[in-house]
Amino acid sequence: MPANPPSLSAHDLACRRGDRLLFRRLSFALAPGAACHVTGANGAGKTTLIRAAAGLTTPYAGEVRRTGALALLDERSGLDPDLPLGRALAFWFGLDGAGKADTIMARLRLEALAEVPVRYLSTGQKKRAALARVLGQAAPIWLLDEPLSGLDTASQGLVSELVREHCAQQGIALIASHQPLDVPGMTSFAIEDFAPAQQEHEA
Repeated sequence: MPANPPSLSAHDLACRRGDRLLFRRLSFALAPGAACHVTGANGAGKTTLIRAAAGLTTPYAGEVRRTGALALLDERSGLDPDLPLGRALAFWFGLDGAGKADTIMARLRLEALAEVPVRYLSTGQKKRAALARVLGQAAPIWLLDEPLSGLDTASQGLVSELVREHCAQQGIALIASHQPLDVPGMTSFAIEDFAPAQQEHEA
């Protein structure tokens, strides 16, 4: 265990989208080796929670505390659409100091797509490429927003496998998904459980 082990927590968190209060009084604490699955309908606030945990949006109330670097997976892969996939990923692998780029490409079944421009990839292929970026960052905290969306059954199983391995290595994973994952010991909560009462929403 490193001198400063990773941690991720939220304390009485509340977030808005425009004038709408999405959730309030949301708290959790994740220690090394922990995974947490956030469920909920589209628009309920799962993505907003992930963005707040990443520091990309300011909570309406409460706070997020984090120790350790994070890797974020969301709808934006950050890959240059005009570059072949291999070169687009190599750019990020170089910045992140990924020492096992070939292994990562093989793990995500991307070797055969190395010469294909990113813009021509399917939704599932782009998602696997985004997952490769997460692996390349070697960050102890993973924030995954709908990581199973657009993936076939085999790739969905791979995501669960990657999360299990990450947590076995004392990593942390906060996962927002309306689809189930196979990660033993993973906690979960529904974002709707923290939705404001009607009178609070109207106030």
